[in-house]
Amino acid sequence: MVAPVVIVLAVLVLYPLGYGFYLSLTNANEANVARDIGAYHAPATYKMVGLDNYWSILSGADGDFYPRLTWTIIWTVSCVALHIAIGMGLALLLNRKMRAKLLYRALLILPWAVPAFVGVFAWRLMLNSQYGVFNEMITAVGLPAQNWLATPFAQKVAVIMVNVWIGVPFNMVALLGGLQSIPKELYEASEMDGASPWQRFVNVTLPGLRPVTNTVVLLGCIWTFNMFAVIYLLLGQNTTGEADILVTFAFRKAFTGVSDYSGAATYGIVILALLLAFSTFYRRRQLKTEQA
Repeated sequence: MVAPVVIVLAVLVLYPLGYGFYLSLTNANEANVARDIGAYHAPATYKMVGLDNYWSILSGADGDFYPRLTWTIIWTVSCVALHIAIGMGLALLLNRKMRAKLLYRALLILPWAVPAFVGVFAWRLMLNSQYGVFNEMITAVGLPAQNWLATPFAQKVAVIMVNVWIGVPFNMVALLGGLQSIPKELYEASEMDGASPWQRFVNVTLPGLRPVTNTVVLLGCIWTFNMFAVIYLLLGQNTTGEADILVTFAFRKAFTGVSDYSGAATYGIVILALLLAFSTFYRRRQLKTEQA
């Protein structure tokens, strides 16, 4: 009965992963892989190079890995922190008694419901230097139009802003569910003991949300670390490359210029290893905290 699931996983996950690892041990690129040129079939001429690709990346010899890794970590930490902070604030507001709560909840979930590529293209249009709504707004009050995606810093700010807009609804829904699972008796008891709203938040809300926040932070880090769509679709080819995280850099390595398939595959395996190491460390740390 588990055979269909095993077959699907083998075809969609295990085979690509295994083939990617195999390519990372070679010097495969666009010039030496097997290809058809008209009626002529050119056989593959790439060779096994062992761990040379990994050494080139991890030793810093390629000059790209560590700058991309640094920005990827900054991007991940910034986005996840803003996801949690804004999601927490919205969840606390929606957990209170208020009019039109269902309407507000539906509007706040909308960025999550809209397909990511639609939302990103909408933001790309709004940030357009010629026809974007932001420039229309500032020129209407007499200010000069801005090229919102002109510099590496502006591109980094833009991708963080768009990714936060897309990711906040999930965190809000998850944290709202966690808030509603905290027994009201705990708040009533703390209020009777004279606890202030801030003390109730720190000593009741945050500990009660710990199981939810632990999972949300882990998932958020994994998803954001590998968030390809936002950066690639928002910036397209109009980028200096400094806003590329590891996964988008690996994509460009494989599919722009002279395709470096082995280098891109090596980046993919390194990304997988980094996420596995982080997930293992994070879960063990959480287990120790829960057992303490």
